[in-house]
Amino acid sequence: MATAALPLPAARAEALVPYRWLILLGLITAAVMEVLDTTIINVALPQMAGNLGATSTEIAWVSTSYILANVVVLPMTAFFTATFGRKRYLTASIVVFIVASFLCGTSGSLGEIVLWRLVQGAGGAALLSTGQATLRQIFPREQQGIVQAIFLLGIVVAPTLGPTLGGYITDNAHWGWCFYINVPIGVVSALLVTTFLDDPPEMRRQRVPVDWAGIALLIAGVGSLQYVLEEGNAHDWFQDDVIWGLSALSAVSLVTLLWWQLSRSNAHPVINLRVLKNRDLSASIFLFVVLGFGLFGGAFLFPLFTQTLLAFTPTETGLALLPGGLATAALAVFCGVMLNGAKPKVDARLLILCGMALMLWSMWDLGHLTTAAGEGDARSALIIRGAALGLLFAPINNVAFGSLKPSEAQQASGLINLARQLGGSFGIAVLGTLLTRRTQLHRADLVANVYAGNPWYEQRSRGLVSGFLARGYDLAEAQLRALKVVEGQVQRQAAMLAYNDCWLYILASFLVVIPAVFLLRKPRGGAAPAEAH
Repeated sequence: MATAALPLPAARAEALVPYRWLILLGLITAAVMEVLDTTIINVALPQMAGNLGATSTEIAWVSTSYILANVVVLPMTAFFTATFGRKRYLTASIVVFIVASFLCGTSGSLGEIVLWRLVQGAGGAALLSTGQATLRQIFPREQQGIVQAIFLLGIVVAPTLGPTLGGYITDNAHWGWCFYINVPIGVVSALLVTTFLDDPPEMRRQRVPVDWAGIALLIAGVGSLQYVLEEGNAHDWFQDDVIWGLSALSAVSLVTLLWWQLSRSNAHPVINLRVLKNRDLSASIFLFVVLGFGLFGGAFLFPLFTQTLLAFTPTETGLALLPGGLATAALAVFCGVMLNGAKPKVDARLLILCGMALMLWSMWDLGHLTTAAGEGDARSALIIRGAALGLLFAPINNVAFGSLKPSEAQQASGLINLARQLGGSFGIAVLGTLLTRRTQLHRADLVANVYAGNPWYEQRSRGLVSGFLARGYDLAEAQLRALKVVEGQVQRQAAMLAYNDCWLYILASFLVVIPAVFLLRKPRGGAAPAEAH
């Protein structure tokens, strides 16, 4: 093993290069598997509810439990890596994920699948943060641009492709295959990691005192916050005593956690928050929260819009998102090439600003669709959105790690992935609430114009009544049916306006954080110095 201060002999370094790329293959398949599971089952939930005898509210816990466990474990991955060793922790996490995936697919009750989804989410945390940190440590600086871009493809593209794959499985097979497909992928990933990844002596199992108070506060604070975000809209937020109580518990726990982790009396904090003193990392985490908001918020909104207003099937919805996913992949690779090498070909901050501009453009287009829209109308906006994500994730990631030490990479990676995940949870919670309330508001405004004497209403009503009379209905029945048709059109238009508001809300969130880009410093070539193992 050698560090940046003690480089490996050239011949030995060359001999290890093929193994690095095989390790990358193992880690990216694990990352794709983990992120895919956050979205692939969303379109299968109705089928699962029917098979398991659960209501639509109860079946939502299949998604909630996974994310809940994931966000609790993510900030602790640095602690687990130090305690058990990087290779051992990664391998165990992959195996736990595989076994939990299989047991999810065989579950015969709601309680059973929620339990295994909790286990799956806990195992999946390392597949992102420890995997990303490992790449920072085993690849040299000049290769970090392209390596991180390839790894980020899984994190960014998988949520977009999830509905496509999930829709196909739901339409053509049993929902259990949404979980079974993880097994062969996970086996390949585990074999590559266990065969080719090796830990230097200082990264093997260490005897680290356990910060039990920090762990308890973290579970209470982040777990309560995630529950509030997932369930708040369904319980009308602070009209519910449980939401009130958990919000208070989350606030108190997180404030206390912050104090305890930074306290001098805590010699071994479970989360090393001192890495946030790095300005580039702090600003990048702020940007990642908004990126998660836009990524997962968009993945939440578009399937709802197409399947409720445009009558798309799950497969059609997934295929509509596919070109945007391909655009993300292409631009992420482009950014990797531009940022690769000791001297990047372009300033990462310029790429970030271009991505922001494209994101604003796409949200503006999506925010002005109508109920007459088809897949073709949304395609260009979704492709622009996909290109924007590709221009944002890799450069922000590059800047975030640009001035960090290799020893800080694991903790930074955990916090970055936590920020992305929490940003997504905030996005789904906020946009879900906004969609409900704006639909009600727009419906009230539209209904105010549905009255006798309004020329539009009179003309439309007479035409509908005449049509129903021509079908053989009597006058009273024809008038009633005409009123129901108008009511349906009003509701549909109100929902369309609400979706437009949601897209514009995402636009506003990106507009607000643009100043954070100017807090970033130009990264040194590639990334932080990496340890070659």
